[in-house]
Amino acid sequence: MTRTLVISVDRDDDLGKKAGIRGPIVGRKEVLTAALRLGIADPEESDTNAILGALHLHDQLKENAESNDAVEIAVLTGDERVGVRSDRAIARQLEEVIDNFQPDRGSLVTDGAEDESILPIIQSRLNIDHVQKIIVRQSKGIEGTYYYIVKAIEDEKWRMKLLVPLSVFLMLIGLGMILPNGGIIIGLMPLFIGIYLMAKGLGAEQHLNRVMRDMRENADAAMISSILWAAMVFFSIFAIAEGLRVYSSSMSSTPTPGGLEIILLVFQGALTWIVLAFLTLSLSLLVLRMKRGTFSGRTVQIIAFGIVIWTICSAGLKMAIEVLHQTYSLEPAILWEDWDQALGALVLFWAVRVVIQSINDRQETSGHYWGI
Repeated sequence: MTRTLVISVDRDDDLGKKAGIRGPIVGRKEVLTAALRLGIADPEESDTNAILGALHLHDQLKENAESNDAVEIAVLTGDERVGVRSDRAIARQLEEVIDNFQPDRGSLVTDGAEDESILPIIQSRLNIDHVQKIIVRQSKGIEGTYYYIVKAIEDEKWRMKLLVPLSVFLMLIGLGMILPNGGIIIGLMPLFIGIYLMAKGLGAEQHLNRVMRDMRENADAAMISSILWAAMVFFSIFAIAEGLRVYSSSMSSTPTPGGLEIILLVFQGALTWIVLAFLTLSLSLLVLRMKRGTFSGRTVQIIAFGIVIWTICSAGLKMAIEVLHQTYSLEPAILWEDWDQALGALVLFWAVRVVIQSINDRQETSGHYWGI
């Protein structure tokens, strides 16, 4: 006897939001009812087609099955905040279905890559021997392309990803064309695009979503954290303004410094504000973690490391500028005067790291949580 489970996944919980149905939904009749209710609530929802595709596969397997084989269908729902929360809900529902049906193998039916990303979680609990993607046939002409663009703009998830970067890009072009000496702003566009792409590559969006979720769950800490975030934004603006001021004064001076020296001077002028923005960001995360009780000491180490970077960059920039002017002397007294703060910051970072590590070791041995 072989027991086969056909699974369809609604990772962003459209069934719950639009049809008021909670998962897991088990059984052909219940799944068909859920598909009809979701289709009536939103005829353009792709999850409806995925559920109907799962029903079609279920009927095929049951028709071709042996007399003593069993075939069951289930729809698993996640959470509208797609991520850890939705994946845990799906895993919990899958374990419930497995406990009740005891399947030997399974088949997964999805409507796209977002639901397919849950496949490793399902495979860790059930042997999946077939994956089917449901793609709705649409016109390939201009009308169909226009339809998809309009639907992407109306969808909240895609609207943030498409319109916000495009609007910032167009605003910078407009400011560069309107303001005097606007070539600087247009020249900054590759920098902003590079920062955006780097943030996407490093997964900054997921970290930001987690921070926003922490702020929603901890209202008291969110007030202090919001103030620190506002301060970080102002410090970032001050850093840009100070860099532009140093650049303008350098270009108007006689003689005009070289390109490398101008870059060093701009970075030196903006360095303090950049570090202050970094420190306020770290403090905002520290407040949220302490309020949640998940403070691990890593944030304190990051703050101490930021101080180390600050002192090293400050001393290095000063030394580099004086070397360009050919006025720097490699005497021990001068080297110590320039680099003593950097060495002190390194000692401070080492001490903070040792203290936090010792507290962590005590927690592991005693089993008592000290807040670090």
